[in-house]
Amino acid sequence: MSSIEGKIEVPSSLRYRTMQSGVNPKHLVYVLHGYGQLVAYFSQKFHDIPLKEILFVFPEGRHRFYLRGTSGRVGASWMTKEWREEDIRLNTLALDLLHAEILKSHTPEKITVIGFSQGGATAARWLAHGNISCDHFISWASVYPPDLAIEAHSNLAQKNTFVLGTEDEFFPKSEQEKLIADYQSKGIFTSRFEGTHDIHKETLISIL
Repeated sequence: MSSIEGKIEVPSSLRYRTMQSGVNPKHLVYVLHGYGQLVAYFSQKFHDIPLKEILFVFPEGRHRFYLRGTSGRVGASWMTKEWREEDIRLNTLALDLLHAEILKSHTPEKITVIGFSQGGATAARWLAHGNISCDHFISWASVYPPDLAIEAHSNLAQKNTFVLGTEDEFFPKSEQEKLIADYQSKGIFTSRFEGTHDIHKETLISIL
């Protein structure tokens, strides 16, 4: 008896939220959430950002799951180690389609992409392989994708920034130093703030 794995293409969808400041925002900012988050809640961290003429777009990872057991709170993720190449391909395709949809009704003068935690790797891969021209890429508390060449960061955006909290619980002090050195070796600017694994509002405002 033989066993053969197959694959078919099926219709799918990408859920997203927007948050707009001003009637005709000139700055388009994509924000990709971290592991186990939903945009309905993650986007609230950006609710009272006092910046004018800005459009935040929050795409949600296509994989949703119960955070504990088989019921209760639900989170989303961008990929796992299983069939990762296909998830990377579909994430890039979905984000490209979302970007094309946003550009139908907006003509931004500047585009920024923020990838928080797990979303940082997905954002980097999108900028490296997708159909988007980005002015500023912000990798926030995220590991640079090992499958991207060291030189690839120059293809991501005109400006690249890495942000990390001094008390980030996912990166012990020793790992923080190694991570920062890795980003700096690629010529990527690094920014620190006093805090944990989260979006630090004052730092975000300063960078944007």
